[in-house]
Amino acid sequence: MTLKVEGDPGYGSASARAPFTDLDGSETVPLLIPEDQPQQCIWKPLGKEELEKCAGGPEWKKFRSRLVLCFWIVWLIMLGTAIAIIIQSPRPVSPSLHWWQKDVFYRLQPALFMVADSDEVSPISRVSERLPYLRSLGVGTVILEGFFRHDTSPANLTEIDQSLGTLPQFTQLIIESRKAGVRVMLDLCELDLFEPESGNDTKVWSGSSENIQYSLRYWLEYGVSGFGICDSDAAFSAKTLMEWNVLMHEFSSQDDERILMVRQTSNTPALKVSNITVNGSLVELVTKSVIPPSHHPLSAAEVAEAMEVSLQMPEEHWPSWTVGGRVQWELRRAILVLIMTLPGTPVIKYGDEVNPIQEPLNQPLALFQSLIQSRAREEALHFGRFTFLPFNDSMSFTGLNSTVTPPLAFLRSWGCVHFLVLFNLGSEPHTLEPDWAPSLPEAGVFVISTGIDRFGPVSLRSIKMQPHEAIVIKLFESDKSS
Repeated sequence: MTLKVEGDPGYGSASARAPFTDLDGSETVPLLIPEDQPQQCIWKPLGKEELEKCAGGPEWKKFRSRLVLCFWIVWLIMLGTAIAIIIQSPRPVSPSLHWWQKDVFYRLQPALFMVADSDEVSPISRVSERLPYLRSLGVGTVILEGFFRHDTSPANLTEIDQSLGTLPQFTQLIIESRKAGVRVMLDLCELDLFEPESGNDTKVWSGSSENIQYSLRYWLEYGVSGFGICDSDAAFSAKTLMEWNVLMHEFSSQDDERILMVRQTSNTPALKVSNITVNGSLVELVTKSVIPPSHHPLSAAEVAEAMEVSLQMPEEHWPSWTVGGRVQWELRRAILVLIMTLPGTPVIKYGDEVNPIQEPLNQPLALFQSLIQSRAREEALHFGRFTFLPFNDSMSFTGLNSTVTPPLAFLRSWGCVHFLVLFNLGSEPHTLEPDWAPSLPEAGVFVISTGIDRFGPVSLRSIKMQPHEAIVIKLFESDKSS
């Protein structure tokens, strides 16, 4: 917009017109001087060539290097923190165990392998042939019973019962046992180790004599790993154990220790083994029957009562366990689970690992093998703490009446790992009430069952136990914050 001013024609000359006049003499002056219009910025993505040019620039390389450096610094800090937490966290230290604390012992009578009208293979040779099979199951030590003759007085401990085999065959047995990784021990229980005193008809204990010392030394030189004696034997005494223990130490080495084993045959042994200590125990292994000996197979109620008494024994007095008394066939598997999950060295007798009615003796038993593998793999089952879990007497179990055997349970714990072992010895199924164990974690996973038919996760609030069943469950803490 311009403002036109009419002036005097004589004012000024044409040659002297101002730059703001028109040709007709009028003067024009801009009223408003417009500002420069800004250029509009239009955004568009970088092309491939432009992006490669920017990414290869020095500023971007510097930024990327710093970003990678920060990532590794943060990662190392997190790793160091995690390691420090693990190191400082309290955890139980695995004890150093001797071989007799880790092995599974297997009591075996060579006479059981005696075949009528067959002199080609002796019972001792048949035991040699069976060693690889026993090792495949997980057996670490074989205890030979009935190895010496019982009809001589005193027993000749340097002579094998001729009906079982010869000395060269026993030597081959030791060789085969070393190849298979199985130790061999000799059982001296119920042998007459007395000899008549010269000049009269009385008998005296010859355990301190050169004869018995020579006999034990004789077999130790052949490679026997130890001997067993019963607490009911007349020869059983602190003096005897002292002399035999000295001999065991003489033949022991760091890689090949020799031991003495005492089998308790009654609830009131002639001598308390726990009191026989001179710079440590004179007996490395003490075994006791978890089921009392009887002339007839015990009923489920009698077995449950015996189990409950044994499970409530103070743990510091616990020996290693063997089956002992006769039980009904349907309870064999449950008792086997009990022996293999209790603290102490399990001592299994030939035939306890199978049911002759259902399973042939020449085939591996999956339950027995699974129990041995779990015990060797899981520290809680090997040397974990034991806790007996008594059920509330006022608690009613579904399907129970006054004549039905109630369930039994105990816990093996090591650190944060817990194994719950449940038993239903009765002939009826039991459904446990949801609040039967409020202090235990609610969730777990099946490890072993007598029927080898339970797998996967389980809730303790929904367990229904079948008749004559034993179950092992590995418990784990649930994440309550989620």
